[in-house]
Amino acid sequence: MLRRAMASSRYIVVVAIIGTFVASVALILYESVVVAEVVIDVIRQGPISPKSGKALAVGLIEAIDVFLIAVVAYIICLGLYALFVDDTLPLPRWLEIHDLEDLKKHLVSVVIAVLAVLFLREAVARAADVDLLSLGGALALMIAALTFFLTMKGVRKQ
Repeated sequence: MLRRAMASSRYIVVVAIIGTFVASVALILYESVVVAEVVIDVIRQGPISPKSGKALAVGLIEAIDVFLIAVVAYIICLGLYALFVDDTLPLPRWLEIHDLEDLKKHLVSVVIAVLAVLFLREAVARAADVDLLSLGGALALMIAALTFFLTMKGVRKQ
């Protein structure tokens, strides 16, 4: 009886799967509306100028950041589903998740992309600031640490 209860308790993760799926869809839909508003605002501003181009660039870069976070939620959703419910889910080879290490590897890769977009957004928004260098250095250290994490996991697996 306890064995059967423990075996079926893995399905409690379905709550997290549904939650991350809903979060991903909500972020994608919401940010799609934001992108449309940013484009409409730039068009309404009238003449084409460097200022409106910069506003459009910053708005779209911020949208890309949110879309990447939505992708993280979706990857978590797929990974949890594959790990706990059904490992025969047809996924592209680059997204196959067989264990928790695979899921972490995908997440770290997307986090690196989110950090790069964060830096790009800040670089465009405040191109003349000197402290941009310190932000870039901090993000470079974070990306280096995450890359080291990925390579060490690969070394240990072999």
